[in-house]
Formats: sequence, structure tokens, C-alpha cells
Amino acid sequence: MFLLYIDDLAKLLERHGVTAKLFADDVKVYIEIDEPSDGVCLQKALDIIASWADEWQLPVSVSKCSILTVGRVYDRIHYHLNSTELPQSNICCDLGVTITSDLKHIKEPTT
Repeated sequence: MFLLYIDDLAKLLERHGVTAKLFADDVKVYIEIDEPSDGVCLQKALDIIASWADEWQLPVSVSKCSILTVGRVYDRIHYHLNSTELPQSNICCDLGVTITSDLKHIKEPTT
């Protein structure tokens, strides 16, 4: 049933030039930023997510959100979800996969 709710969010984001990856109740959005207008597009996507979640009365766990920049940084834009500034992160671990901003391999601790 949840897929019926979330499917329209993915389509809405795609119409605004942002790629969305969905898994259960997780949403990852990304865009290649070559110029400042691309950063504006990403912020618009975050605004769309906030508005969509509010409309469907689904809370967004903003404390679990962050920005991961991969590659060269052209401009340090501060992105917001609702009124909360999203922190920049150098590493993201999701579903057992670790991604770093420099795409280097992270060795998992041995047990």
C-alpha cells in the first residue's frame, strides 16, 4: 500500500530533473551539479519532498537526513528540509553499503 503513496513522489521529482531512489520508506535524491541553478533544483526537490510529506501527513525524520557530495565541489550550498539545514557528510552507510565523498573503499571492521 505504501508504494501507492510514494510512487507519485518519484514521478514528481523526476519532472523537476532530480533522480529519486526509493526503498521502503527511504528516499534518496540526487542530481549532477555543474552550475548554481542545479543546486537550486536540488533545493526545490527538498521543498517538494517536505510539501508532499506534509500533504500525506507522513513525518520526515530530518535528523536522519544529510548531504553527501561526491566529486568536485563547485559551491557549498546550504540545503534545507523544512526549516532545518541539512548537515554535510563525508560518508553514508545505507543497507550495508558505505559510500564516501571520494568513493574510496571503506574496510569493514572484522569481528
